[in-house]
Amino acid sequence: MSLWLLWLVGGLGAMGGAAALVLAGRRRERQLEQLLAAADDRLESLQRQFERFIPADVVERLTDGSGRFVPERRQVTMLFADLRGFTALCDRLDPDVTLRMLNDYFDRMTLAIGRHHGHVTEFVGDGLLALFGALEPNPWQARDAVLAALEMRAELARYNASLRERGLPALRFGVGIHGGEVIAGIIGTPGLSKYSVTGDPINVASRIEGLTSRFEVDVLVSEDVRAALDDRFRLVPMPPATVKGKAEPILSFHVEGFTA
Repeated sequence: MSLWLLWLVGGLGAMGGAAALVLAGRRRERQLEQLLAAADDRLESLQRQFERFIPADVVERLTDGSGRFVPERRQVTMLFADLRGFTALCDRLDPDVTLRMLNDYFDRMTLAIGRHHGHVTEFVGDGLLALFGALEPNPWQARDAVLAALEMRAELARYNASLRERGLPALRFGVGIHGGEVIAGIIGTPGLSKYSVTGDPINVASRIEGLTSRFEVDVLVSEDVRAALDDRFRLVPMPPATVKGKAEPILSFHVEGFTA
C-alpha cells in the first residue's frame, strides 16, 4: 500500500474516531438533560406537596437556599375562624360527606384569605388560624384581615347555597381578629414543625373568636384592630366581656360590612 493510501486510511480512521466521540458526547448530553428535567419535575412535585402543608412563601424560601428562618418579634394580625355546631353534624352525616364538606369549606376560606395577603398556618378540627404580616411586614395587615373575613362571609353564603341545593345543612362560623407583637418562626421538632407565631396576642384572638357565640355574631375584632381601620368599615361595639386569662374585660366590635 502506498504512503498516500496509508495516510488516507489513517485520516479516515481518525475522523471516524472523532465522530464517534462527538456522538457519544451528544448522547451523554441528552442523558444529562433528561436527568435534569426529571429532577426538576420531582422538585416541582415535591414543592407542590409541601405547599399543601405550609405557606408557599415559606416553601419558596426553604427551597431556594435563601436561608433559615430566624425567630423574630413581629407585629402580626391573627384571624381565628371556627365552625358552629359542626361536631353535631359529624354525628348525623356520612364520614365521607362530612370531610368533603369540611375540605371544600377550608378550600374556599383559604383562597379568600390568600387574596388579602394572609396565609393559613394551621387547621384544628373545624377551625383555622390565619396570619397577616407574619412572613413579611405589612402596614395594612389589620385592614387586610378584616377584608378577608368579609370575603369569607360572602364565600360561606355562596357555599351554603350550593349545600342547600344538594340537600345538605348550611354551615355557620365565628371569626375573631386581633393584632399584636408575637414571636414568629419555625415551631416544633426536627420531625414535625410549622411556621407560626406564639405570644399572648394569639390567645386574645382565640378568646375574641369565642365571643362570637356569646354575642351571636359572625365576625368580631378587638379594640386594637378597630383602631387601625378607617370609617369605611361599619362596626358595632359589643358589651365589655371578661374572658379566661384576662383580668380586664375585652372590648370587641362586630363587623357589619365595608363601604368601598
